Amino acid sequence: MSGNEMKFIQEAFDTNWVVPLGPNVNGFEEDLEKFVGEGKKVVVLASGTAAVHLGMVSLGVGPGDEVVCQSFTFAASCNPARYLGATPVFVDSEEKTWNIDPNILEDAVKDRIRKTGRKPKAIVPVYMYGMPAYIDEVLAVGKQYDIPVLEDSAEAFGSLYKGRMTGSLGEYGVMSFNGNKMITTSGGGALICPNEEAKKRIMFYATQAREDKPYYLHEHIGYNYRMSNVCAGIGRGQMTVVHDHIEHHRKIAAMYAEAFEGHPIVKVHTEPEEYMRSNFWLSTITFETGDTNIGEMEPAPIVMEAMAALAAEDIESRPLWRPMHTQPVYNGAPAYINGTCERLFKKGLCLPSGPCVDDSDVERVIKTIKKVAEGHLA
Repeated sequence: MSGNEMKFIQEAFDTNWVVPLGPNVNGFEEDLEKFVGEGKKVVVLASGTAAVHLGMVSLGVGPGDEVVCQSFTFAASCNPARYLGATPVFVDSEEKTWNIDPNILEDAVKDRIRKTGRKPKAIVPVYMYGMPAYIDEVLAVGKQYDIPVLEDSAEAFGSLYKGRMTGSLGEYGVMSFNGNKMITTSGGGALICPNEEAKKRIMFYATQAREDKPYYLHEHIGYNYRMSNVCAGIGRGQMTVVHDHIEHHRKIAAMYAEAFEGHPIVKVHTEPEEYMRSNFWLSTITFETGDTNIGEMEPAPIVMEAMAALAAEDIESRPLWRPMHTQPVYNGAPAYINGTCERLFKKGLCLPSGPCVDDSDVERVIKTIKKVAEGHLA
């Protein structure tokens, strides 16, 4: 917390604005629009998942449609397709950024058109752990086949691609303010919209799709997705320290990268291109030991050993995301996979990275990981 949040929260209570509208909601949206730039408009919502959902709604996704989704991600990126009766089509990642592979993406689009006679309704790339994707190439595929791109930038708040904010390059962009994100509203999210007209459409669906009548008239299915004025007050306070948070995450990532530079087993995931600037929401490593094929979609033994060693030191860690095409709930969904995200899941680990992690904490993590790695050196 910045220390400024209570001022906005108290104002909400003092003025009795404790509903899903009010000065803090408007102010938070204005803060975000300035932060994103590009003339974009922003609607703050109850969650990042709600933002994905309403992005798909606005793009016309419905029953029987297909939505191309990145497999290497959290379930919230693709579940909204199912909410709408659509089918996710999963695409693998490339090795450098760990995000959607533009070449496999194009092959998948071609194959879906050939097999179904219809093109997918949307493409949903994700910026894993804050790392920008090769988004120009993804957008080029979308443009070639006239498929809109909905950027899931939930983990990449403040990350830059060629100097532009992630989430501002596609038709719509998703933000998340969950408790573990770069800034928080305790829970919440936002949808970056291309213009004022699109913003009004999203707000319409986010407030139960009530028509402009003196009585309640509904011609469309709507949702109760608007952020409360209290939560938006937290967000306004958080925006006063957002740049500090981003720089702190980047500092931690740099400490990990320096500590493991040239290490024979431990590899830190870093920016592959100079025009990519990650917020390093989570710092991540992979263990290059060659034992990643052990187990049925389970982390490699060294990953589990490292997690146990860290836990013994009262340090929390977790594996990378398990790919969506391997999740039981998505059995049978179309998937275009070359094995990249499966290998990453088996050999990868997320390390402490938040604003409360200090230099001594990072040094403890590094010491513990190095000790585990020593036992696997030939």
